[in-house]
Amino acid sequence: VQLQASGGGLVQAGDSLRLSCVVSGRTFSSSTMGWFRQPPGKEREFVAAIRWGGGTTYYADSVKGRFTISRDRAKNTVYLQMNSLKPEDTALYSCARTSGSYTTNPRGYNSWGQGTQVTVSS
Repeated sequence: VQLQASGGGLVQAGDSLRLSCVVSGRTFSSSTMGWFRQPPGKEREFVAAIRWGGGTTYYADSVKGRFTISRDRAKNTVYLQMNSLKPEDTALYSCARTSGSYTTNPRGYNSWGQGTQVTVSS
């Protein structure tokens, strides 16, 4: 399985961005797709996740109400719609897949994309 993330960029506070993650290879209904981010000088942190089969979603408290994760099974693509962006959202955003249950621990994910940079200016 290969994951290709895109859609990052430089925006101003309050703007929106939509990240995409195309999944190459077979994806099982039991899989969970996640978005993580790594701010400069900090550890990687969980952002959002979605169950590939049922579509159940999960969010970090810091993005709840502003970010929306979704998936298009026909296109094998996961999206992260980010609204009302803040400077503290600045980070390298990566998508990941786990064949297991939902988890916020990045160690639980066994396939990773290369990341896309999101920079939010104040």
